[in-house]
Amino acid sequence: MALEGKVALITGAGSGFGKATSLLFAKNGAKIVAVDLNLEAAQDVVAEIEAVGGSALALKADVSHEDEIKAVIDRAVEEYGQLDILFNNAGTYVHGNVEETNSEGWHKSLDVNLSSVFYGVKHAIPHLKKTKGNIISTASAGGVIGFPSAVSYAATKGGVISLTRAVAVDYAGDGVRANCIAPGTGETGMTHDLLEDPSIKEGFLAPIPMKRLGQPEDVAKAALFLASDQADYLTGVVLPVDGGWTMS
Repeated sequence: MALEGKVALITGAGSGFGKATSLLFAKNGAKIVAVDLNLEAAQDVVAEIEAVGGSALALKADVSHEDEIKAVIDRAVEEYGQLDILFNNAGTYVHGNVEETNSEGWHKSLDVNLSSVFYGVKHAIPHLKKTKGNIISTASAGGVIGFPSAVSYAATKGGVISLTRAVAVDYAGDGVRANCIAPGTGETGMTHDLLEDPSIKEGFLAPIPMKRLGQPEDVAKAALFLASDQADYLTGVVLPVDGGWTMS
């Protein structure tokens, strides 16, 4: 199994990309620390993993608070003795251009989408240096190309990409890899309400050459590749998982 003996901490693990990745990593031998603001959702994921013989721990944290991120990282190492993979996946979406976005929405995006990644990396790095582990973060196609009516989301996801590249350079000599995934529009809880409108769904589909929306499992498979030894010479990579959207 690709991740046999590894310990992976995944934020936003209770749904969407995080849930799919938690289940796939566990299937490939990893012990999972499932972190989510919704503890019940994280516990449900853990129950699914344990039902098939895997090992997992559910923890609650608000990723916008540094002390809570540090606490779950410390708890993961206390429980399993090591940390090999950090998947910074939790995020939020605030709709609006610069005129429509207020200070509260701007700072919410910064705190949840970008500061949380900084906090996670900061407190995981000492443990990852010991295991020569790796960091994966969820960016977005919106951080790569112009993305309408989502100025705070696009800015913070672009920040995730730049932060990832900086960390990759700083810690390559320690054997720690840092990469990010840039999903296009996916069918997740974050987009569910928007995609209920057929015209909006068609608008999202239009620029995608593969003519389908992404699924959580698409991101999970990309994360598994980046976390595995198959990607041991990759760092600082922005991996599009978007059906060809950003190349079209």
